[in-house]
Amino acid sequence: MQIHLRLLAISLFALGLSGPASAQEESTAPDADTVVATVNGEDITLGHMIAARATLDQRYDQFPPQELWNGILQQLIQQTALAQSIESLPPLIALTLENEQRSLKAGEAIERQLAEAVTEEDIQAAYDAAYGNIDPEEEFNASHILVETEEEAIAVKEEIDGGANFAATAREKSTGPSGPNGGELGWFGTGMMVPAFEAATIALEVGEVSDPVQTQFGWHIITLNDTRQAEIPALEDVRTELQNNLTTAAATEIITKAGEQAEVEMPETDALDPSILTQRDILE
Repeated sequence: MQIHLRLLAISLFALGLSGPASAQEESTAPDADTVVATVNGEDITLGHMIAARATLDQRYDQFPPQELWNGILQQLIQQTALAQSIESLPPLIALTLENEQRSLKAGEAIERQLAEAVTEEDIQAAYDAAYGNIDPEEEFNASHILVETEEEAIAVKEEIDGGANFAATAREKSTGPSGPNGGELGWFGTGMMVPAFEAATIALEVGEVSDPVQTQFGWHIITLNDTRQAEIPALEDVRTELQNNLTTAAATEIITKAGEQAEVEMPETDALDPSILTQRDILE
């Protein structure tokens, strides 16, 4: 766990300091430059506080605002005092800060471009492409009785043809997981069942019972309970999915385009062994 997170935990759960009078007594409208504390001449501002709060996860939403204020402020005071004791940063920390700044700026650049990258027209076009030219798929509701041998399946079929209740027979004799539920499989579309089972189901009329059908699971007696046309989802039902897909694609394009358009010069590095990346002593 990083040091700054430990400091925050201490501040939030143990210190319980009261808020600074200067923040309480501010008469003008606060802004990002409003000073909330000064540590050895270095100001901590409301902007610093808000930025720190923005990094906390949802667990901290349960804390009262005053308690959260106290904890964040104390964390920043502690960090500022400790940071002032360092005159120069070790190379690893300095370079890490450069990398983090680069990453944050890159993320901000992507967010700015994404703000206008996906329009309502794009979402509608994606919906039309995905659902506008397809016919509703037929779905089937079936039940089955699964047994191990063809002989057992023939005997079950004879019982059903003789008037035995299908669901009761399934509960008594089916070895499949749907047996206790009367053999009901619910609704399914094409491609969801193994080919032999699907073909036999599609060939049935509603209420009809199949002859024994063999699959890798055993022997089935199938009855078709009902059919229906699957509903094509409305735009609002898939809007979030479509928008996420478009946003991901747009972000990928933004990143790729930025790299392709940049003027990049790379010196010869074939002599460098990639395992050198683990050698932190180079930074010392």
